[in-house]
Amino acid sequence: MPHTAEPAEIELTFRREDWYAEEFTGRRFERCEFHDVDLTEAVTRGVSFVDCVFGNVRFNASKHVDTAFTGCGFTRCNLFDAEFSGCKLVGSRFTECSLRPMKVLGGDWSFAGLAGADLRGATFQGVRMREADLTRADCTGATFADVDLSGAELLEVKFGGAELRGSDLSALDPVHAELGGAIVSPEQATVLVTSLGLHVRG
Repeated sequence: MPHTAEPAEIELTFRREDWYAEEFTGRRFERCEFHDVDLTEAVTRGVSFVDCVFGNVRFNASKHVDTAFTGCGFTRCNLFDAEFSGCKLVGSRFTECSLRPMKVLGGDWSFAGLAGADLRGATFQGVRMREADLTRADCTGATFADVDLSGAELLEVKFGGAELRGSDLSALDPVHAELGGAIVSPEQATVLVTSLGLHVRG
């Protein structure tokens, strides 16, 4: 049964709720806390979560369309096979979360905190990730296609075998990253070579 638009829910705490396969449309949650909530296969459309806390929440196989999670904190959450389409996660932080094989299509993840995250095989397509923190993130075999990573923290990031074509890699220091087998365009290769202090001449 769909949960439709209602007045904003502010500073509420939800514990051990079973929202398996529920549909949420147009709702707004501000400074709410969600603990041990089951959102497996749930669907959100146009929902807004502002400065909310998610602890041990199951987002497995959930789908989120045009939903915003701004300034939210995710701790020990499971996002196995979760999909985000056109969503806004500006300033949200992920700690000890299971994030693979998450799929992100479009949207804005600027300033998102993904330091040390295991993103192997994850997909980020056409996403804005300006100044996102991917320090020591394991993105081996992941897809970061047409992603705006300008100003992102990429120290010791692992992009081995990753698909990176079309993405802004201006913030990437190849000396302090793992790039073996990564797929880049000729233009990106030039950017990386230039960052090493080399000059490409015909």
